[in-house]
Amino acid sequence: MLAEAKARFGFPVRTFTQNEPLTDTELDRLGDFLNGCKGGKAMNVEALDGFFAALIAGPQTVMPSEYYREVFGGEMSDACEFSSLDEANEILGLMMRHWNDIAGTLFKGEVYVPLLFEDENGMAHGNDWARGFMRGMGMRHDGWAELVNDEKHGGCLIPMMMLCHEHDEDPEMRPKPISPEKREEVIVHMAAGLLQAYRYFREHRQVSPGAHTREPRRNASKVGRNDACPCGSGKKHKKCCGGATVN
Repeated sequence: MLAEAKARFGFPVRTFTQNEPLTDTELDRLGDFLNGCKGGKAMNVEALDGFFAALIAGPQTVMPSEYYREVFGGEMSDACEFSSLDEANEILGLMMRHWNDIAGTLFKGEVYVPLLFEDENGMAHGNDWARGFMRGMGMRHDGWAELVNDEKHGGCLIPMMMLCHEHDEDPEMRPKPISPEKREEVIVHMAAGLLQAYRYFREHRQVSPGAHTREPRRNASKVGRNDACPCGSGKKHKKCCGGATVN
């Protein structure tokens, strides 16, 4: 990540070896920077957390040169205004540490607890996290489609789909209303589903030196394009999560 910043901006960038979770102060700092990106389309920290989780758990490696645009809401050189080399080091270092925190937790086989904002009543809704996760899936849509269509394991993604589509303008895309008690349950299952997805792709992927490739599985049960979408929206799979892209 930092090496790409060096190439992109033409300045030397310090390397970071810290993998400690970000403190609340550091998360606020990262969130403030993202909120200040030009265009107003950068992710917030909750969406970034879900986005990184999907990229880390997913079937193939996604390089920073691909996902920077999603994070910052445009080309990094256009959307980001670093006041100095130190600020560039700081922000990219915080992002790398947060990535490493998620990756390290999943690598140890532990459940990663999603980073969720709370409303004025102290309730976490999880919608931004789920949307970020689905955007991460969209970076490698075909690879994720294998898990979505896997009858035995694909259910681990249903919580993300439910929260992603909860407030869709199209009523056919919205799942049934989620009560506060049900929401807590969905969020717990969403965290567990992330670990299941991570394990799924690690178990079904052949890794060669210097590359991340996966041997196609040909015996996965499929969700028919005209079947009801497993996310619970009530819409046909081809019109919902089985579409060509994830926005």
